[in-house]
Amino acid sequence: MQSLAPRPPEAIAAIATAPGRGGIGVVRVSGAALAEFARALTGRVPEPRVATFARFRDGSGQAIDEGILLYFPGPASFTGEDVIELQGHGGPVVMQMLLERCLALGARLAEPGEFTKRAFLNGKLDLAQAEGVADLIEASTAAAARSALRSLAGSFSEEVHRICDALIDLRMLVEATLDFPEEDVEFLEAGRAMPRLAAIRQQLESLLDRARQGALLRSGLNVVLVGRPNVGKSSLLNQLAGEERAIVTDIAGTTRDALRETIQIEGIPLHIIDTAGLRETTDAVERIGIERTWREIDRADVVLQLVSAVESGAADEIDADLMARMPSGVERVVVVNKIDLCDRAPERVDEGGQVRLYVSARAGAGLDLVRAELLRIAGWHAHGEDVILARERHLAALREGLARIAAAEAAAAVALELFAEELRLAQEALGEITGEFSADDLLGVIFSRFCIGK
Repeated sequence: MQSLAPRPPEAIAAIATAPGRGGIGVVRVSGAALAEFARALTGRVPEPRVATFARFRDGSGQAIDEGILLYFPGPASFTGEDVIELQGHGGPVVMQMLLERCLALGARLAEPGEFTKRAFLNGKLDLAQAEGVADLIEASTAAAARSALRSLAGSFSEEVHRICDALIDLRMLVEATLDFPEEDVEFLEAGRAMPRLAAIRQQLESLLDRARQGALLRSGLNVVLVGRPNVGKSSLLNQLAGEERAIVTDIAGTTRDALRETIQIEGIPLHIIDTAGLRETTDAVERIGIERTWREIDRADVVLQLVSAVESGAADEIDADLMARMPSGVERVVVVNKIDLCDRAPERVDEGGQVRLYVSARAGAGLDLVRAELLRIAGWHAHGEDVILARERHLAALREGLARIAAAEAAAAVALELFAEELRLAQEALGEITGEFSADDLLGVIFSRFCIGK
């Protein structure tokens, strides 16, 4: 008869530190009964949660390296299983030798994100916290790192759980009305349900707003600088970057290829792309650069079209082509540069929905207007320390939850059964954030994007 007892988890191993040379390197192992695994490596059974100096040995007993051995018996460990960490000297050869020794002892090479996936499957982290691990590693700004750490600590999940708990309480009242109609529990007519639902909607709208801000911290905006040659695109890039990243000359057509620079404004990464000037040309290399400009425009979130304040009508010269080829949903801002040559003050002008910023890139005048406009387009407003570093799937789940709540509000006057079903679907949508309703294929995609060793 086949045993129904669960199989012990297969041991997995990986180098947990970044590739290359360093003072310290770490090999991590997770699985079952790793005390004996550690004995085979070091000749001793390690004491739990004590940093122990040890010599790591190969199968013949010859020393590979010496360093610190850490042993965390499950379930009180990161993965919920037994975990050992071998902290040795950080040379790539030594690390590879230690890893190969672990594999020889029966462990297999961990897949990307498998340690964190096991932590999730063993209930040590929910899905939003697990994603916080990857977000903290990948954070490109201090604000993004702080937000990721809050997600890892569970603040995002706690807010989602509070909203779900409120939905559950409301569902219980609805079910009571449906199951015991003879008790005359008419809480909907008494006005008890709709105020509760409105409060839930307000909480969810606030969470979605802060999640949108956090999504900006993750990915930022692609800002493409376009315009005729020698209009000041490279000067504006240099001013925004705070250093000379692009060559600036009086010769038209100096920029032949797209030049990228990432800057931060209020913690938001802005990917500024300086492009070749748009004009008719017979130069084969310049034509290639101009075609690349159009490709960058296709991928843009924002287009800053630079024109010269001293060239009458210059703003209109490329407008027709630009407007014809601009992707839908991409905002265009006209930046009128070189105002220092016509003695004009920096200002923002809204002409029927078309924003014009009057600046001098060379003199640095009006740059605050450019920064403020980019923040406006991004929809940024200061939230302090409560921004949620959201992923697109989080935003989709929050939007779906709001849509279901709106449907519940509409169904309340029609049928209690429909009202209850929409509440259930709202709860299910929010449960996808923490992993309570996640499909296996979604989990595979999420954890495959982690680095090996996490």
